[in-house]
Amino acid sequence: MDRAAEKRGKVRDPESRIGFGKLMIWQSRMISTTILVLLYGFLMIYCTDTLKVNPALVSVLLMASKVVDGITDAVAGFLVDKTKTRWGKARPYEVFIVGFWLCTWLLFSTPVGWSQTVKAVWIFAMYCLANAVCYTFLNANGTPYMVRAFKDKQIVKLTSYGSVVTMLVAVVFNVAFPMIMARVATSAAGWSALVAMFAVPFAAIGLLRMLFVPEKYDVDAKAGQTEQLKLRDIVTCVKTNRYILILALMNLVFNFVCNMGVNVYYYTYIVKNVDLMGVASLATVVVIPLAFLFPRLIAKFSTIRLMTAGFLISALGYLLNFFAGSHIVLLLIAAVLTGAGTVPASMLIALVIIECADFNEWQGNHRMEGTMSSITGLASKVGAAAGTGILGILLAISGFTGDAATTPESSVIMIRMLFSLVPMILYILTALTLRQYKLGGQIEEIRADNQKRRDAIAAQNGTDTAEER
Repeated sequence: MDRAAEKRGKVRDPESRIGFGKLMIWQSRMISTTILVLLYGFLMIYCTDTLKVNPALVSVLLMASKVVDGITDAVAGFLVDKTKTRWGKARPYEVFIVGFWLCTWLLFSTPVGWSQTVKAVWIFAMYCLANAVCYTFLNANGTPYMVRAFKDKQIVKLTSYGSVVTMLVAVVFNVAFPMIMARVATSAAGWSALVAMFAVPFAAIGLLRMLFVPEKYDVDAKAGQTEQLKLRDIVTCVKTNRYILILALMNLVFNFVCNMGVNVYYYTYIVKNVDLMGVASLATVVVIPLAFLFPRLIAKFSTIRLMTAGFLISALGYLLNFFAGSHIVLLLIAAVLTGAGTVPASMLIALVIIECADFNEWQGNHRMEGTMSSITGLASKVGAAAGTGILGILLAISGFTGDAATTPESSVIMIRMLFSLVPMILYILTALTLRQYKLGGQIEEIRADNQKRRDAIAAQNGTDTAEER
């Protein structure tokens, strides 16, 4: 009877069950972080149109902050990997979500009466504190926290179904925020009030999983990794695991495109209706059901192949943007394609980081999920800052004035290119690079070997291995 039911799909594996409540609590911090990341897409237009800061200067400030980011990312991942507290290895670092929101609000509350120099110093300081410190630790702790809070079979579902929640939040934000911005953020005080409206509730929401989701699995002890982690292990990881460098490059390009913030310029100066930017974002809701197929697609094709196909689909969408102009129907179709294509890369990165950690363990090295999360996190932030920064530089070169009445045709052409052909080319190159990631086809064998080694260590130590991740 049980076998017949299993064949009909009516018997579910209890090892993979999560529960809707636990899923929502776990995603709470990701929801908060997602809104923050999307909010930073409006930083350039806030600086240029509200604070009247030269776009090239903003670009230099954001890119200069990556020097600080490079230092803090290396330190953050290493600290997370070394941490041992009664709350666990990664869980305590969730508290940085509060600092992330506070620094973001302070950034979007820059007094317009300050001189250009003081504004520049303030923007640089708040941006560094928010991204180079707070966001860095949140990037570093996410994957280590997950693998110590859930079983292997739960993680794929947690990541896939959790991405549905995150995408829904992103869609709602992308639809609502431009409309609210057009009505509230009409002055510096309006921007400050607008960001505060989001900061207070979402900082509180972001703390939920730290309060209610404990770390339960000691992955390091089971893998026999009792030796103290050293700084040289970071070098070993980078030298012996080229796959994490491929993922870092993917993240850099992906975040470069997503964080240019060119959309708001496109809908302001070409479509000439910012409200329609929200409508285009709403069109991406049709891709959300795809996330429910991820567990089956991953089992059949591998996570990295999904990401590769996704980038090619997005490239097609950006090609369509080139021909769309202000035609809203074509822009909606393009938005669906670009949105659908980026879902695997944006939502499933933790799964391939775990694969890289399994590969590290298979080679006899420390797993180092925190360090590798920091490497990909640094690449994300470098890409995001470079995207925003290069946007500002190119706008300045093209003669952008920040006023629709005086903006030259050269700026309009530049905005069009950045909204279409540039990301198309970058995504095609990324898809080609991902073909060098060969780990997906070997991962089951690697994990089987790791488990045999863990069992041997457990037998040698006389411990029980019945409770497996």
